[in-house]
Amino acid sequence: MENEITTALKVLQSGGVILYPTDTIWGLGCDATNPEAVQKIYNIKQREESKVLISLVADENMLQKLTNHIPKIDITSNPTTVIYQNVTGLSSNLLSDDGTAAIRIVQDEFCKKLIHSFGKAIVSTSANISGINNPKQFSDISDEIKNNADYIVNLRQNQTRENPSTIIKIEKDGSITKLR
Repeated sequence: MENEITTALKVLQSGGVILYPTDTIWGLGCDATNPEAVQKIYNIKQREESKVLISLVADENMLQKLTNHIPKIDITSNPTTVIYQNVTGLSSNLLSDDGTAAIRIVQDEFCKKLIHSFGKAIVSTSANISGINNPKQFSDISDEIKNNADYIVNLRQNQTRENPSTIIKIEKDGSITKLR
């Protein structure tokens, strides 16, 4: 695992895109603070920029650097992506028109170590062309996606990963809405 972290880290630091297993499904990732890297993912996925991407952080401390409102609910026992208000520190093309951003504290050991080593959030979006079903395992990922990633992490390629995260939104009034 350490070799995979080292190699993926170099790709992230150089503005590249990785294809990697997360705590939910296989994802495309990049530096969440680098607008050019984020744009590469939009291009690979053939996705409209109005459909924002999820960012992963390693822990609550990293999350607090991006938002000042962390819900008093369990967002770590099950993969839960939260749409936060007033996010700062991420690339502007990861923010929706209303200034919100989707962020998840990752539970996967590889992802957590990679993000800790990187020191900032990374993008995580399903490894598929927009409108096509999420891949349940590495072999389901299209060659088009694989060929456009700068690095493919060589871990857990035989595991089935089919459950995307729960998505909730913290509304301006502090209430919580479940979206998925």
